[in-house]
Amino acid sequence: MTTPPSRPSGSAPLLWTRRVLLLVGAGALFGVASVLLRSSVPLFFALPLLLAPIAAGLFLPRRQVVAQVEWQERGSGPRVRIAGRIRTDPPVAPALLYPTFRAPAPLREREAPALEVVEPALAFALEYETPFPCVLDFPLPEIMWRDPLGLAESPVATVGTPLAIERYPPELHRLGTVNLRRTTPLPGEIRSSALGAAGEFFTVRGAIPTDTPRQINWRATARVGSLIANDYLIERTGDLVLLLDTRPSELGRQRDEQLLSVARAGALGIATAFLQAKSRVGLGVFGEFLEATPLGTGRRQRFRIRRLLRSATIAPLGGPAERLAVSMRQYYPPGVLTLLISPLAGEEQTLLLPHLRRRGYNVIVLSPSPVPVLVPPGTTESAEELLARRILRLERRDRLGEVWAEAPTVDWEDYWSLAPLVALLRRPAARGGNR
Repeated sequence: MTTPPSRPSGSAPLLWTRRVLLLVGAGALFGVASVLLRSSVPLFFALPLLLAPIAAGLFLPRRQVVAQVEWQERGSGPRVRIAGRIRTDPPVAPALLYPTFRAPAPLREREAPALEVVEPALAFALEYETPFPCVLDFPLPEIMWRDPLGLAESPVATVGTPLAIERYPPELHRLGTVNLRRTTPLPGEIRSSALGAAGEFFTVRGAIPTDTPRQINWRATARVGSLIANDYLIERTGDLVLLLDTRPSELGRQRDEQLLSVARAGALGIATAFLQAKSRVGLGVFGEFLEATPLGTGRRQRFRIRRLLRSATIAPLGGPAERLAVSMRQYYPPGVLTLLISPLAGEEQTLLLPHLRRRGYNVIVLSPSPVPVLVPPGTTESAEELLARRILRLERRDRLGEVWAEAPTVDWEDYWSLAPLVALLRRPAARGGNR
């Protein structure tokens, strides 16, 4: 959450557009022609051209205009639809506002921004698509006020908050049903008092449309004559540490950043699902050193995790695997289930697993595949592209086979689906103790 800027003081700055140069140049030519021809007729053409910029400046608001941006994100999957309105103080004609939207990567514009004057505001609609899951903040637009002739313009101060856009695979919403193993109970720790559809019986209440047939208390319903449902006390299901590998690989920084964007989205989606189920979730980002968010629950913990994920970038230098294993003991107890998210694009990245296991961490690997990044899928593919993709998959299968000797591994090649991870976490052996 950003703090709205204070209202700027003073008058609005005035900027001239290129049209002013053309008008002044044309007026000067008519003035020279009037002198050469010794006629006052060209002056009648020169004066309007020379006075037009001065007249345009008269439309300029007397004080700085502040624009309030109210917007929201819609859509699902790869489609990102943004709709909102721009209101100004002091009020100015909405038709004189010209916003510029700069979409961050990996968003791609599908259609040009649609602007509509809805007095007293300017409504806008944006449509983008993202080729893979992402977590990002859409920055506030840059807004200019421009006079009706397009000769003078003035920057408008923008007030609001960047728009949070989150896209991750839909299967992650089902992760809340996975019961994780508790690591170490804290002194004085008590059971959660949150109510839900499973757990220890708490009370009965009137049924609501979202209740399942399993929640309906049919005996109480028969006695009362209306639907009665059971409420249960939800217990926290366990502890989970998400570990993000941000060390550089042999793929190059640009491709590493693309894979990191996918990893950030997957980490936030997984954290959201388990936090909603009252689990304790922690996050570690390992580049040259380890940046960690300790285990925690609730909405504040999700905000901490999202903030750390948004700040995560590819490190200029990669730290040794032993440094990570030692640093993990400072933040997380041994035995906690650790989900390592790494592309496994080099030998150095695979060395994390034996060190983590040696320190007592139960590790599962989620590996965003670099194959779609190296050979992007297309509608029409040549024989060379098909052969290159097949060779890359064979090499990756051999590498993942070696990793499986250390920990269960999920090959995440279809970025919009994490069904294999959900299936793996539902197996008791995968979320139990070390093998």
